[in-house]
Amino acid sequence: MKRNILNKIAIIFCLLALVACKSKKLVVVNRPTNTVDSAAIKENSIRAKLDAIRSKQVTFNTFSGKAKTKLDINGNSNDVTLNIRVARDQKIWISVTAIIGIEIARAQITPDSIIVVNRLQSVYLKKPFSYVYTYASRQINFKTLQALLIGNAIPELLNPNTNFEAQGNNTALSGNLQDLIYKLLLGPDMKVTQTNLSNQFGGKSLQVANNVFIQASNRVIPSQVDISSTAGDKKIQLNLRYTQAEFDKPLEYPFSIPKSYEAAN
Repeated sequence: MKRNILNKIAIIFCLLALVACKSKKLVVVNRPTNTVDSAAIKENSIRAKLDAIRSKQVTFNTFSGKAKTKLDINGNSNDVTLNIRVARDQKIWISVTAIIGIEIARAQITPDSIIVVNRLQSVYLKKPFSYVYTYASRQINFKTLQALLIGNAIPELLNPNTNFEAQGNNTALSGNLQDLIYKLLLGPDMKVTQTNLSNQFGGKSLQVANNVFIQASNRVIPSQVDISSTAGDKKIQLNLRYTQAEFDKPLEYPFSIPKSYEAAN
């Protein structure tokens, strides 16, 4: 009798697990392939074009995602999982776990600062946001990182001085922003497919490719985000593959530095 009850309980839990997995499955979106009307692009005002693009950007209060990730820093490559939480315009929280599920690092990024706790070496790094410029151009800011994580266009690049050009089914935006040469490639749905930034004077560049778009909480975002950043001899390659993504859920951002940890140089 007891064994039968345990078997039934086990079956119920298995069914619940299956339902949970099914409900969280990310649905791939078939993006439109209609050819962009180049004549319309020429006739519309710059403001109308920019408004059309902005209307397709993902708006949110919070974002949480889980991504299988290949992280390569200066040739040192590791397969990890990133748990990402974003409070719009306020905070990006990232937990880095190894394949076996052990957290190896935790980061907290705000518009003003970056703090990273390295659990493998029992050290922490606490720097102003400008520390990012070690690996990227000075035009990069908090909203840039926020946009790249969910596949949005970098806000500063949608400006009245942007040049528009039809390229087959896509639309290319290009220009120069404070010595930063940029080019965005948008699909027919006005979603960003590629972002290219370069600062020739500083020897820095950033390339981002967005592929395989999915439906997440009634938003369309890329499930594959490939980021490559070069600054002199420093190179970072980040290949994210989202397995979970949700918007506007209540989130917590636990972060603390153990007293026994030492500050990294």
